[in-house]
Order: sequence, then C-alpha cells, then structure tokens
Amino acid sequence: MSTPLPENKIVLLTGMSGAGKSTATKSLEDVGFRTIDNLPNDLIPALLEKIRLQPERFARLCLVVDARDGDPRSTIDAVRGSSVQMNAESRVVYLDSRDDVLIRRFSETRHRHPLGGPMDAPSDVAGAIRAERLLLSSAREVADAVIDTSDLAARELRDRLVEEVLGGSASIGIHVTSFGYKHGVPLDADLVFDVRSVANPHWVPELRPKDGRDREVATYVLSDPAGRLIEAAIREFVFATMDTYVRDGRGRLSIAVGCTGGRHRSVAISEALVAALRQRAGAHTVNLHHRDVDRT
Repeated sequence: MSTPLPENKIVLLTGMSGAGKSTATKSLEDVGFRTIDNLPNDLIPALLEKIRLQPERFARLCLVVDARDGDPRSTIDAVRGSSVQMNAESRVVYLDSRDDVLIRRFSETRHRHPLGGPMDAPSDVAGAIRAERLLLSSAREVADAVIDTSDLAARELRDRLVEEVLGGSASIGIHVTSFGYKHGVPLDADLVFDVRSVANPHWVPELRPKDGRDREVATYVLSDPAGRLIEAAIREFVFATMDTYVRDGRGRLSIAVGCTGGRHRSVAISEALVAALRQRAGAHTVNLHHRDVDRT
C-alpha cells in the first residue's frame, strides 16, 4: 500500500451559503485541486478510505461541506484525523460575509437558501441566515482560516484562497486590511486596531481628494503625535506576538486597521505597518488590501 507524499493536501471548504463557495471551488480547480461538492457527510468516511488506498488520485482534494447535513464539526474532525494518518496536510477554510451582503446576493440570484422555506422574501432569507450562523458557529471557531468575502472580487478571493491552501506551513501569512468603520469591521480579522484618534486629513482641503498612499497624506498622518504613537504601538505589538501565532500552528494572521471612512488614516498606517513587517518578517508572507479606499 502506497503512502501519500507530505505535499498532498486536503482542503475542507465550508461557510455561509452565498459567501462564495462555488467561486472558491472553481478557483481551487484552476490550481489543480479536485473538488467534491454536496457529498452527504455520512459518506465522507468512505471517501477518505478510498483516498488512503489511492493517494495518487487525490493529491490535491477539496471537500465542500455546508449546513444541509447539520453541524459539520464532526466531519471536520474526521478529515483532520484521516489527513494525519495519511501524512497529508489539511486546511479548513471558512467563507463568511455580512448578512446584508448575503441577503442581496440571494435576492439578485433568486436562489433559495438551503435552510429556508419555499418563500424567498428577505425576511425568510434573514431568518435562514441567522439559523445557519448558529449551526456553523463551531465550524467557524475551529477553522484554520476565515475569509470575509463581503467586499472581495472573484479575483481577490482566488488570490486569498491560493495563499491559504498553498502557502508554506513553516511560516505564517500576514494579511493587513485597511477599512472604514462606517462600512463595517472585516469579519475575518484576528486583530483590529482603531486609528480614529489620529489627525484626519479629510479636514484639510488639499489632502481630502487624496488617500493614504499619497506621500503628503502619509506624512500628515505619521507626523501627528497620535499617529506616530499608534503606528509604533501596533508595529511593536505585532512584532512581539508574531511568534506566538506561529507556535500555535496558525497559517495566517489577519490584521485590520480602521478609521472612519477607510481612505486616509487607516491606509497610511497600514502602508507603514506593512513596510516594517516586510523588512522583518523573514519567511513570513505579508499582503496588504485597502478595502474601502475608493468608497465615499
């Protein structure tokens, strides 16, 4: 009997209905994964046994599970246990999105929510979403990565997935997101830093049309005493705690930096933070996303 090579990977993809699992599976297929969707949970152990006997057929496998068969926590535990026995790397990726975005997506596609009734009214969808969140809460808690797709384009979701499932296990992927509180806090953030006490370029007429990537705006933000203090405090906290996340076995650390609109202060401080992290991160990868910089 042959044994899977250490580079064999099993991805278990789960999360909220409407959060982008179909898009995600297509993205994983593009990088060589064989995806199996909508397989009843009670049939997955038989599939895992087949994988154990024929590892060459399933070098990269993605299993998609959702709430239709109830809480998938036991399935997650089974996949993780089997992957250890097969010397394969497993990753549990949970896709999430804000309730208002999920409701809009169901309204636009006119698809029925898997936990909903025959009606597709917003109130019915909202109730189904609440029920699904409760049902999947334990799966979200144990996921290796939680990706908030509320504001991600398909290309951005693909990049995030590839980073999650193909990144090296000996390092941690650091993802920094600037955002505006008025647009909501990113759901996938591990650490959230509030920089709204920093001097705001919005009130400077010549700086208002620009954003935090502009040198003048960055200088204004980081020259402010509060701006210097907060940026340094965030940087030192991340440096001081990064190794604890690696020792905990995490593959990813998501950091969110927020101001009011997500255009000036959070962008400038995120840029400075990422520049410092890239100088010191070593084997770790550092990515930056300005979620709300083009919003008004």
